[in-house]
Amino acid sequence: MKRSLFLFIIVCAFFAKTSATAQIQKHAQWTYTFSKGEVKQGDVVDLVFTAVLDKDWYIYSSDFDPELGPMLTTFSYTKNKSYELVGKLKPQNPKTKYEEIWGGNVKFFDGKAVFKQTVKILTDNPVIKGTSEYQTCSHTSGTCVPGGDDFEFKGLKVVAGTSAEPAIGTTPGEEKTTASNTEVKDTTTQETANISLTAGDSAAAFQAKSESPKTDLTSEDTGADKSLWAFALAAFLSGLVALLTPCVFPIIPMTVSYFTNQTNGKVKALLYGISIVLIYTLIGTVVSRLNGPAFANFLSTHWIPNVLFFAIFFVFGLSFLGLFEIVLPSAFVNKMDAKSDQGGYAGIFFMAFTLVLVSFSCTGPIVGSLLVASAGGAVVKPIVGMAAFSSAFAIPFTLFALFPQWLKSLPKSGGWLNTVKVVLGFLELALALKFLSIADQVYHWHLLDREVYLAFWIVIFSLIGFYLLGKLLTPHDSPIERVSVPRILLSIITFTFVVYMIPGMWGAPLKALAGYLPPQSTIDFDLSKRVSGIAPSASSGETKKYADLFHLPHDLDGFFDIKEAQAYAKKVNKPVFIDFTGHGCVNCREMEARVWPDPEVLKRLQNDFVIAALYVDDKTELPEADWYTSKYDNKVKKTIGAQNADLQIVKYNNNAQPHYCIVDQNGDLLVAPKNYDLNPAHFVAFLESAKAAFKK
Repeated sequence: MKRSLFLFIIVCAFFAKTSATAQIQKHAQWTYTFSKGEVKQGDVVDLVFTAVLDKDWYIYSSDFDPELGPMLTTFSYTKNKSYELVGKLKPQNPKTKYEEIWGGNVKFFDGKAVFKQTVKILTDNPVIKGTSEYQTCSHTSGTCVPGGDDFEFKGLKVVAGTSAEPAIGTTPGEEKTTASNTEVKDTTTQETANISLTAGDSAAAFQAKSESPKTDLTSEDTGADKSLWAFALAAFLSGLVALLTPCVFPIIPMTVSYFTNQTNGKVKALLYGISIVLIYTLIGTVVSRLNGPAFANFLSTHWIPNVLFFAIFFVFGLSFLGLFEIVLPSAFVNKMDAKSDQGGYAGIFFMAFTLVLVSFSCTGPIVGSLLVASAGGAVVKPIVGMAAFSSAFAIPFTLFALFPQWLKSLPKSGGWLNTVKVVLGFLELALALKFLSIADQVYHWHLLDREVYLAFWIVIFSLIGFYLLGKLLTPHDSPIERVSVPRILLSIITFTFVVYMIPGMWGAPLKALAGYLPPQSTIDFDLSKRVSGIAPSASSGETKKYADLFHLPHDLDGFFDIKEAQAYAKKVNKPVFIDFTGHGCVNCREMEARVWPDPEVLKRLQNDFVIAALYVDDKTELPEADWYTSKYDNKVKKTIGAQNADLQIVKYNNNAQPHYCIVDQNGDLLVAPKNYDLNPAHFVAFLESAKAAFKK
């Protein structure tokens, strides 16, 4: 399976390479409209920015932490007295995904993107112009392309009369005012569905979809969102796991006993199952309506909820191990149970509610994880997730209600069931560390660096292995005289997993656990750097521009200004390796993490080339004396990023990242540039061909 996936990535990278080097790329087509066609002076109206994206391309939103990494979409407005901004830019239902390279969630759109900015109209014939900046990336090739466009809103009719509405906006006080929500950092593992572009949709048709009231409120197309189906499947499987928890089994006799004496039993049994689904789904719906993006940000990044989740999982783990029992107040449970004894259809609902309450001590952690995964103000995702979870949970209980005699064939509680409970307890302790790790990374406590985290997991899973072999007994276990074959097989799997984790203590990447472990950079003693036999790059001894802003990975030495790099290359007679990169380029970081550390690649980068890392999305403004007007778009290039991007476009006819050019000391290409390719052998061949061309 891994080999097939690897080959698939190589094929995708090949096509990305052949297409990305061919021409200047633009993958977003923008339209600019008002939310209504007629207003009075003093009225407010929404500016609607709509981008229709090429297939398999996405654009980043504007409402997550700009320090996280990717380039946010922003709109800058030219100052004049005909309007004023009201509030902040509002992206319309972006999706969210976790990008491991940034250590958090980013928000994005694919198919189409819609942003709205409220403005107050102050005069007739308002003039609303400006420029946009954004970044589009490919789902398939990993290529990222920065972009920017001039915009102008036309066609608004301002009729006679003035609005009585008070001014609530802010008057622009600078030459350019940037409207962007940048205060929210969201790292939860969730994704809100968005409307998708179907085959044959034109930009106008897509805009019509976005303007409809239904799309405006909840532009979610769950049928087109494959990730939503994957989430529903995961939730359904979680429901199946919940059926194995010990708290569930005592309810089975109660269920069968209740429905044995019921008249019209089939209808009531179905109602019983539906009630279970409704109760769980109601929980998901209520939470989703209460937790907007700010609450999701609080849940996912603040130390209080993360430490609280850690404590909850830790307490449940200790309970499963037998230290104590977690039970709800008996008076509350008994009251609900008494209601269920009243019979009738109301009793069916209370019976289902009793099931939820009694089983909560086992299903609570699973349900809580599901809700955390779907947090973020989404409407459809929590409902779908909770409905899928509760369906898996409700199906067998509905069958037990329909067929009470099935009880006779069911294993009794105790024995193997307690083993399941104890193993779940160990897993609870291991998974609890993930929440504490999130808080640790965000606040830089350095309590759970990578090797400490791994040490805990190695010990916990070793204890699971010894427990399965009968070498450990918990308070509710009976002595084991013989170890069954299933327990032996499970212990083999567990100890194999432990052996796999051990090299990670000294720097092994453990790619299979990348989503669970702290970053590789947090490890104190990385043996992988030492056994490679490659020493850190010797410093060039040159004073480098922007060295306080940027740095190269793997202790490589290099430059961040192309002129300095070329001057030093002439001095040492080496070719220049230009790395067109970006703070917001996920695949740049992936190349640096997976290809550059290869000993053959790293050795050549250290010894045979002068490296110039040019960030195309950096916003650091240069002194006015360094500004210039581009021959490509006739715009003044004021920042480090703008000038680097202009160099890439004008000189090398490309605007995608990562983009690697190997040039001579005059800046001319020695070989064809290379883009995203995770095969180190291909990269070595690329470097070797450039060396050979330089020698000629």
